[in-house]
Amino acid sequence: MRLFNMPSSGNSYKVRLLLALLGQQAELIDVEYGWETLTRAKAEGKMPFGKAPVLELEGGRLLPESNAILWHLGQGTRFVPGDALAQAQMLSWLFWEQNQHEGVIAVRAALLCYPHRKPEATPERLADLLTRGQAVLQIMEDHLSTRDWLVGDAPSLADICLYAYTHTAETLGGFDLAPFPALRAWLQRVAALPGYVGLND
Repeated sequence: MRLFNMPSSGNSYKVRLLLALLGQQAELIDVEYGWETLTRAKAEGKMPFGKAPVLELEGGRLLPESNAILWHLGQGTRFVPGDALAQAQMLSWLFWEQNQHEGVIAVRAALLCYPHRKPEATPERLADLLTRGQAVLQIMEDHLSTRDWLVGDAPSLADICLYAYTHTAETLGGFDLAPFPALRAWLQRVAALPGYVGLND
């Protein structure tokens, strides 16, 4: 396998994290904003949706979108529950991460960290994202206040998916995680999983 991977992106990181937790290997083709490899990968048709991550499978088949990649790699592993309802609950968190969580938590971090996004980082927009982000984090806090993992009694793709941008929400996005003790404890549990790798590892 080859992973077209944006090193600084949480979406790429969640795939790298699952691979590490599963003890699987993939050749990393690093593409980042402004890098020549990004232009080349697009020109070669390796990025169907124009962005990373993309997993290239045997025979050159391409699988874009981070959560679709998680679902593919997770099949038959301990990170996908066996119960059909639990699987659906896990998928609901993956969908929520993309349409509610990432558009606030990841976007605020991107506005603060990527130079080409600085013009978009108006005080009004940053303040709005901060307010909305605290509400998103509160949803996770409330859910995790009575359980160790997002779904069932063991870590699943839901935890890997949501860990990616949540664990840097404070350091990169400027969110205060102090009011969220259950969320912080959950972050520590994910980081303690055997095989764990960090964003910059």
